[in-house]
Amino acid sequence: MATIAANSAIGAGTVTAGAVPVRAGAQPQSAVVIGAGFGGLALAIRLQSAGVQTTLVEARDKAGGRAYVWERDGFTFDAGPTVITDPACLQELWGLSGRQMADDIELLPVTPFYRLNWPDGTNFDYSNDDASLMEEIGKLNPDDIAGYAKFLDYAAGVYREGYLKLGHVAFLDFASMLKAAPALAKYQAWRSVYSVVSSFVKNEKLREALSFHTLLVGGNPMTTSAIYALIHKLEKDGGVWFARGGTNQLIAALCTQFERLGGTLRLASPVERIETLGDRVTGVRLAGGETITADAVASNGDIVHTYRDLLKDTPRGKRAAAKLERKSYSPSLFVVHFGIKGTWPGIPHHMILFGPRYRELLTDIYDHGVLAEDFSLYLHHPTVSDPSLAPEGCSTFYALAPVPHQGKLPIDWEVEGPKYAERILDEIEKRLIPDLRGRIMTQFHYTPQDFGRDLSAHLGSAFSLEPVLTQSAWFRTHNRDDVIPNLYFVGAGTHPGAGIPGVVGSAKATAALMLEGLRV
Repeated sequence: MATIAANSAIGAGTVTAGAVPVRAGAQPQSAVVIGAGFGGLALAIRLQSAGVQTTLVEARDKAGGRAYVWERDGFTFDAGPTVITDPACLQELWGLSGRQMADDIELLPVTPFYRLNWPDGTNFDYSNDDASLMEEIGKLNPDDIAGYAKFLDYAAGVYREGYLKLGHVAFLDFASMLKAAPALAKYQAWRSVYSVVSSFVKNEKLREALSFHTLLVGGNPMTTSAIYALIHKLEKDGGVWFARGGTNQLIAALCTQFERLGGTLRLASPVERIETLGDRVTGVRLAGGETITADAVASNGDIVHTYRDLLKDTPRGKRAAAKLERKSYSPSLFVVHFGIKGTWPGIPHHMILFGPRYRELLTDIYDHGVLAEDFSLYLHHPTVSDPSLAPEGCSTFYALAPVPHQGKLPIDWEVEGPKYAERILDEIEKRLIPDLRGRIMTQFHYTPQDFGRDLSAHLGSAFSLEPVLTQSAWFRTHNRDDVIPNLYFVGAGTHPGAGIPGVVGSAKATAALMLEGLRV
C-alpha cells in the first residue's frame, strides 16, 4: 500500500514563518507546555526546534490527550481522532530539523474516505477520485453534478481564505478580525454550512454528505459557519490517511521527534497550578508539589479548566473562567469499542450511518439536550487497513455517537451508558453485521463523564467551544492571554479550533507568538 513521506521545504535549523529564532549564544529560554495532545506536542516540537528548552507535562500515563489508546485482549483501540487530513502540516514538524516523518511513522491512504449509509440501504462512497465521485453523485441526482462543481469552487475559495491565509496566524485584537472581514463577507460566513451546500445541490442525501464534516470538529452543520466548508477542499487535495499501528503510533512518533530534539516529556504529571508573580507566569506546580520554572507557559488543556482551576488564585483566572462558562460548547461523544471474531473486507475503514432524521436529530443534540431514540453513527474499522490491530482473524471497531454535553443532559452515564451501548450495537447488527452479538470478544464504552474525568473537559465537551462564527478567530480564546503576556494557549479551545489540522495550526500560530516573546 502506498505511503506518504515528509517532503517539507523547510530546511534544518529554521523556524516557521513569523517565528523569531532564539539568538545564538544567548541564555537558553525555557517553556512548559501543559498537555501532550496533538496541539501540545506540535507546539513543544516547534519550540524545541527553535532552541527553547521545553518541558511537556501530561497528566495521564500516556501521551495523546484525546488520542489515547487502550490494548485489551489482543485488540488495539484508539480513542481518536482517527481521520488524518492535511498530512503536510504534520510533515512540517519533522522538516523543522531537516528530518523525514516517514522515518518514524507510515501513513496509509484511506479509500473511500467514507462510505455514507442511510436506513433505506443507500450507500454513497465519498472520495477524491473525480470519476467515481461523479458516478456516486449521479446515482443520487444527475442534476446535482453541475451544482457540486460550483460547491467545489466555493470550498476552494474558503479553503484559501480561511485555512491557508488565516488558519495559522493569531487573532489578538479586533483589528485583525476587521482585516479578515471582507473575505468572510465574500463567502457569506454568516450562513451555515448546510445552508450553503443546499444552495448548490438539491438532493437531501447529498446535502447531508457534503455538510456532515463539521460534526468531526464539534460543529452543527445547521449553525456552523460556512467557512468550514473548507474541510471538503482540505480532504480533496490532501486525502484522508491512517497511521499504521493506529493514531497512537503517530503520537508516539511525535514524542520521538520531540525527545530527539532534546525536549523533556513528563507523563503521569498532572499540573495543580500555574505559578504567577505579578502579571507574569513563572512556571507550574505539579500535583506532587514539584515546581517547574519557565520563562513561558502554554496550556493545551481545557480552557475553562486552565483558567478556573490552574489559575484559580488569580483575578485573571476568575474573570476569564466566568466569561468562558457563559459561552456555548460543542457536544460530547459516546463511543463503543468492540473487538469481534471474523474479518469484514466489505466494511470500509470509515462509515457514517445516518439515522432517519438529520436536522431534527441535530436540534435534539445541540439545542434540546435530548438523548434521542435514533442516532447517526461514525463507525471506525481500522483492521481493514491494518490487520495488526486485532488478533489474527479478528477485527477492531468503534462506533461513535454525538450526544449532548453534560450541561444540557446531566444524566448518570454509569447507569445509562450500558443501555445506550446496547442500542448502538443493535443498530450495527441490524444494518451491517447480523450476528454481531455472537462475535464480540471484548467491549467497553467511553462517555461524557469520562471526557470530564480524564481530560478535565468542561461539561464533558469533546471539542471545547462550539465552532460558530461568534466563537471563531478573535472571538475564540486567544493564542496569547490578553493580561498575562507570557501565558499562551494551543489546541481545540483557541484559534483555529478542533481537528488535527486545527490544533496543529494553532501550534504554529502560538509558537510564532512565543518565540517573539522569548526573543533576547
